[in-house]
Amino acid sequence: MLLKDKKVVIFGVANKKSIAYGIAENFRAQGARLAFSYVGEALEKRVVPISEELGGEFTFDCNVDSDEQIDNAARTVKEKWGEVDVLVHSLAFAEREDLSGRFIETSRQGFHTAMDISAYSLVRLCQAFEPYFSADASVMAMTYLGAVRAVKNYNVMGVAKAALEGSIRYLAVDLGEKGVRVNGISAGPIKTLASSGISGFKDIFRTIEEKAPLRRNVSQDDVGRTAVYLASDLSSGVTGETIYVDSGYNTIGV
Repeated sequence: MLLKDKKVVIFGVANKKSIAYGIAENFRAQGARLAFSYVGEALEKRVVPISEELGGEFTFDCNVDSDEQIDNAARTVKEKWGEVDVLVHSLAFAEREDLSGRFIETSRQGFHTAMDISAYSLVRLCQAFEPYFSADASVMAMTYLGAVRAVKNYNVMGVAKAALEGSIRYLAVDLGEKGVRVNGISAGPIKTLASSGISGFKDIFRTIEEKAPLRRNVSQDDVGRTAVYLASDLSSGVTGETIYVDSGYNTIGV
C-alpha cells in the first residue's frame, strides 16, 4: 500500500459528495491513518460519522478564520500523533452574492472573506503545522481552472484560487528546505456543496462533456487517486506544481 501508516489530516470534508471525502476514501484504501476537521456543531454531526465510516482516528473543531483555533488544531494533532505526513486543504468560501453577476461589484468584505478562507488559510495552516511535519511530508490544496481563466460567475473565488496557487509556489520554497512538498490539484467541476453555490455551474458540466478531450466530467475518485500520488513517495520530486484533473479541458482552445 502506497500510504501505509502515513498520518493524514484532512480539512474540508462537508459530506460524502465532498472532494475531500473522495480523497479520504482513496487514502484509506492505501493504508493511511486519518483525522478530520469540522467547523461547529452542525458540521460535527456530519463529519464524525464520516470519520467513523472511514476509520478516522479523531476529529477536531477548527474554523480557519481563527488563528487560535488553527493553533489549537495543530496542538491537538501533535498530542495525538506527534507528527503529520500529509495535510489536505480542501477549503473555500465566498458569499453567494459574489458568485453571480459582475466581478467588479464584489464588496470589500466579500473579497476579504474569500481570500481569507480560500487562500490565506493554507498559509496559516502550514505556519501552525510546520514544526510537526515529517521530513518528507506532503501538503496539497484543491484549486480550479478559474484561478487562471475568467470563468463566468466564479468571480472572486477565481481571484482567491489564483492567490492560493501563488501561495502554493511560495510555500513550496519555504518548506522545501525541510523536504516538505506543497502542490495543488486543479479539479474539474464536481457536484459538491461548494459548487452548488455558483450560478450556472450546470452549464459547465455540459460543456466539459462536449468539449474536453476525454468527453466526460471527472469524479471524486479521479481526484482521490491523484491525491494518493501526491501524498506518496511516487511524487518525491514534485513540489510547487498545480496538477490538472479535468479530463484535459484546460488544454484546449476555442
